[in-house]
Amino acid sequence: EVQLQASGGGLVQPGGSLRLSCAASRFTRDDYTVGWFRQAPGKEREGASYVSGIDGSTSYADSVKGRFTISINKSKNTVYLQMNSLKPEDTADYYCAAGVSAWGFLYGYGIDYWGKGTQVTVSS
Repeated sequence: EVQLQASGGGLVQPGGSLRLSCAASRFTRDDYTVGWFRQAPGKEREGASYVSGIDGSTSYADSVKGRFTISINKSKNTVYLQMNSLKPEDTADYYCAAGVSAWGFLYGYGIDYWGKGTQVTVSS
């Protein structure tokens, strides 16, 4: 069983930055795709970004492209999400997930593990 725990959320002003971390208890294979999802109150879950464990390729939702950067430190089993130029509409519960394929990942396909979230609030 793989456990994922997100951290690093908080309250930040518009235009500010935060870095989220997702620590995995262990990975049973080293080619997992790991990514971030978010869900705001009253809204559907949205896939934000992922990094492929096979080739390190990344993908971003249009809503965060150019502002968020995902990275992975395999030696620490940790994935990071650097969030810059934050907007009030980025306010959400952010949580990480892992699966064996990048195909459809941002739509929630093929996810084996879901982690608990960390709250991000962007407000002045």
